[in-house]
Amino acid sequence: MIAYLRGRVVLKNPASAVIETGGVGYEVFLCEPSLDALGPEGGAAELFIAESISMYGGTALYGFRSKEEQALFDLFRDAVPNTGAKKALDYLGKAVKSMPDFTGAVAAKDAKRLTAIFGFTAKTADKLISALKDKLPSAGPASAAGFGAAPGAYLQAMNALTALGFRAGEARSALEDAAAEAGPEASAESIIRLALRRLSPK
Repeated sequence: MIAYLRGRVVLKNPASAVIETGGVGYEVFLCEPSLDALGPEGGAAELFIAESISMYGGTALYGFRSKEEQALFDLFRDAVPNTGAKKALDYLGKAVKSMPDFTGAVAAKDAKRLTAIFGFTAKTADKLISALKDKLPSAGPASAAGFGAAPGAYLQAMNALTALGFRAGEARSALEDAAAEAGPEASAESIIRLALRRLSPK
């Protein structure tokens, strides 16, 4: 069983990377944020690995930048009903944007924060809360570390932009950039102004 790989990034695909170690190339699937953070082709890579046997008999490798990421992936796969490895990786890609915020939202049973900040559907948010509310480690108050702004201000800004008619996906992308620029003490109004600059036609 492969549990860890350290080597060179030979190739990056839209959903995976080929890691060469010891003269052998391994295709490893990663969530989008982790794949982006892996660095360019030719660079060094160090990943924790989980193996999954598909329904067709093949073995797929899933990679993680930390043991915390891997533990959350395993929790998604084992605790959330009808969640295989690919779906668990999709959930991880959303949650890893800010692990403390995700943990805090689940612990607070805050489905609205899971949909507005992380992009889960309402049905999935409810399913995650039901499955994980007693299984995640305590994170204390959400820190919004992945967004650069307090969750309340971020959520107010998201509600305002969707009320103006922007789609949730484009609003979320603009808000993440705006919140990171504005900083953790920014008001909802300042985040909205910065986000609108990004959403306005060039």
